Amino acid sequence: MQKCLQEKIIEVCDKKIAQKGTKVGLSFYAFFANKNDDPVLLMEAATWWISIHNLDHFEKALKIKALVMAEQ
Repeated sequence: MQKCLQEKIIEVCDKKIAQKGTKVGLSFYAFFANKNDDPVLLMEAATWWISIHNLDHFEKALKIKALVMAEQ
């Protein structure tokens, strides 16, 4: 996974956890604007989420952050 995507995922997870608590769930769409301005990066996130980790549509932000940090 590209470093910029890892950083974005961690940033968004931290923000959502701070706002809504440790039980907050996210989908991989949470890391992108509503406008699909980077389809390559979106597909990378989708592949990581669905094909590599076989995650559900919504997962806990803490779990996602831990998975990304383990890959750094």
